[in-house]
Amino acid sequence: MMVQATVAIFSSPMTETTSPSVSYELTGDVAVVHLDDGKVNVLSHEIISALHESLDRAEQEARAVVMAGRPGKFSAGFDLKVMQAGPQEAGNLFRAGMDLFLRLYEFPLPVVAACTGHALAAGAIWLMCCDVRIGADVQAKIGLNETAIGMVLPPSVVTLARDRLSPRHVHSSVLLARLYSPQSAIDAGYLDWVVPAGELEQAALAEAAGLAGSLSIDAFAGTRRVVRGPVARAVHQMLDGDTDSFTGGLVT
Repeated sequence: MMVQATVAIFSSPMTETTSPSVSYELTGDVAVVHLDDGKVNVLSHEIISALHESLDRAEQEARAVVMAGRPGKFSAGFDLKVMQAGPQEAGNLFRAGMDLFLRLYEFPLPVVAACTGHALAAGAIWLMCCDVRIGADVQAKIGLNETAIGMVLPPSVVTLARDRLSPRHVHSSVLLARLYSPQSAIDAGYLDWVVPAGELEQAALAEAAGLAGSLSIDAFAGTRRVVRGPVARAVHQMLDGDTDSFTGGLVT
């Protein structure tokens, strides 16, 4: 099925889709995975499954990955309709999302995020689990807003935040639900740098292609296990308990 060039900043006539909202394109050694649901890019079970399918393919044929949102919206997080449907539904979606994020955190290829705009809650966790995060210099909010909307952040998410965010911003980000502009998100640790929105595609592809060409992928994967293995193992051990206790609703 073809994707119209107007719906995705990375689309082309050769773009393939794994779901109506997720497209995949191989550009040289770089797999470009693009999420565009036409709205705010919420993460549902269908979207998460399609992203896994794209990563499966990237492992077989690419040396680096770019993950991008739609113009102005990277991801608003988990689908609130599911998260508010009940404890079981919320826990299941939380676990599915965290399994995806941990896969990215441990992925054997370099992963570059093209943060096209707003990245909230699970969208911010997604950014934390990528290797290089390039943002569009647009009016957008980035951060973990759970305590502002009445949700308790599970230990697994806090552990990832402590690993990937600036120590000076962990308290404000996790406990105070502080949201950042793309520029201020650099200091916080959600992003590595920003570029004008019109240059984001080129910047993300160039960074991913440079990593694909300069790194020994076997050495990268091995060193990834050394660097991130201890945190990944700790988070994996927390997930069963986090899923069981996760309500997904407002704290009463």
